[in-house]
Amino acid sequence: MRDRRVAALWSIFVALAAASSALVALRPDRLSDLHIYRGALLHLHAGRPLYDFVAENGGPFTYPPFAALVLWPVAAVPEGVAQGVWLALTCLAVVAIAVAVGRVLVGPGRRRALVVPAVACALMLSAPVQSNLRFGQVSIFIVLLALLDGTGVVPPRLRGVLVGVAAAVKLTPLLFVVYFLATGRYRDAGRAAATFLACAALGAAVLPAASWTYWAEAVRDTSRVGNLASLGNQSVHGMLLRLGLDEASLPLLWAALVAVVCGVALLRARHLAAQGRPGHAAVLVGCATVAASPVSWTHHQIWPVLAAMLLVGAHGVARRVAGAALLVTMVVSLGVVLAPVSTTPGIQFLLENARALGVAALCLAGFGGAALAVAGAERRPPAARGWLRVGTTAALALAFFAVQPLPAGADPTFKAYTLSDVHNPRYFFVCRGPAECAAYGTGSPVTFGTRREKTKVRVNGVVSAEVARLEYHSAPGGAPRGIPLLAAHPGPRTFSFRSATMTHGRLVAYAADGRPLASYDEELAAALDVTGARRSGASPAAP
Repeated sequence: MRDRRVAALWSIFVALAAASSALVALRPDRLSDLHIYRGALLHLHAGRPLYDFVAENGGPFTYPPFAALVLWPVAAVPEGVAQGVWLALTCLAVVAIAVAVGRVLVGPGRRRALVVPAVACALMLSAPVQSNLRFGQVSIFIVLLALLDGTGVVPPRLRGVLVGVAAAVKLTPLLFVVYFLATGRYRDAGRAAATFLACAALGAAVLPAASWTYWAEAVRDTSRVGNLASLGNQSVHGMLLRLGLDEASLPLLWAALVAVVCGVALLRARHLAAQGRPGHAAVLVGCATVAASPVSWTHHQIWPVLAAMLLVGAHGVARRVAGAALLVTMVVSLGVVLAPVSTTPGIQFLLENARALGVAALCLAGFGGAALAVAGAERRPPAARGWLRVGTTAALALAFFAVQPLPAGADPTFKAYTLSDVHNPRYFFVCRGPAECAAYGTGSPVTFGTRREKTKVRVNGVVSAEVARLEYHSAPGGAPRGIPLLAAHPGPRTFSFRSATMTHGRLVAYAADGRPLASYDEELAAALDVTGARRSGASPAAP
């Protein structure tokens, strides 16, 4: 019976892996990050600077020069072959991670035979693994290297080497060096640091110009990796950007929060390691890298999925419910799935930042102390007491966010479009030429249409000649966003922008002397209940 269940679980995993890979292969933008790796290497082979490369989708090469050496074979084979091999290796990495997590969950014994394929299936369904498959990302291999080293799977004489190699490809695993020091693994820390420096030196020897560019300039330029305020960046830094903090206070607050999150996570990881649970400790440190990094896209967030599984496998109702909630959060996007039923700004902010908040909470709670695996011997706490803790915590959290207004300036998907975007009918949909735009205007200072999408609302319109400036406020007290007025063709000027929600939005038009001409708030809020395009602007609210 056990053998049949094991075979059934592995069959499900193979089916999931095959279906996921097939769906990726059918996408026109399949493995876009792998395409960037390959394009950057071909760019380098042609004698051009590595960090001057920009792919067709605007993506540059963002990793250290040593990563280019590791990825060198990608450019040596046809792209289709590279894509197929990469998908297969990603699926094998999922299996390897599942084996390591199964070892942490149940320890030695036959029960691992069922746990490993179950973990592999859950991993394959999670958003981070699907993102790794879709984009052809290197992140899953970084997690595998750090996990194997952090849990002590590798031989003692080699411990630390895998972390050093992983950090030379992507810098975030350097936190594991601090963890090794905190737990008294001084030789492992030394080997990790020495390996990292050796790999960096190798990159400098082979690619001296690229190394100088990276370590002197590119490593500090986070703008190269995209819009850090977008919802995909579920780090503490990304969440603070979505709060709309001013540029002066953001770095200090971010540094303080990162210091607290990492410091507490390392202390709890040291405690877990002292209790003989290095696997839990390593996963906790990995979660701290996700929270602390300035950029934590979906494909970086494998560590929280592993943490959720460890919580589900722990004793106690509170831990298991917390693990299940975190696992659901990592499998689906709550901000998208629950957006139609969540109109309260605070709750919407909670859902949109659920992964960042969950990872930060995990780092501070540390599995609730020394989390016990399924095979542990600790007596379970009374179920009723556990459910009371769960209910009280959930109710307080929901109540807190329910009464919060939308944070001032919080606008995770905001973007104002420019002349280079005018040709796109998705952004400019109310009128497409001088005669059409002149007819669209009705004499009001601003005439606009709205379109509702799953995660954003688009606003496109025209302004009269008396309007000199147009600003959008996402919330009361929030800093205004300037909306470019575009002379795309003779006649009325046009504008277009998008925002996550219009619940508290206000569009204000100003004359040349700074006098407000009109403001629109109820019209924007009405866009939440509209599908398709809505025309508004004939009756502006009082400024």
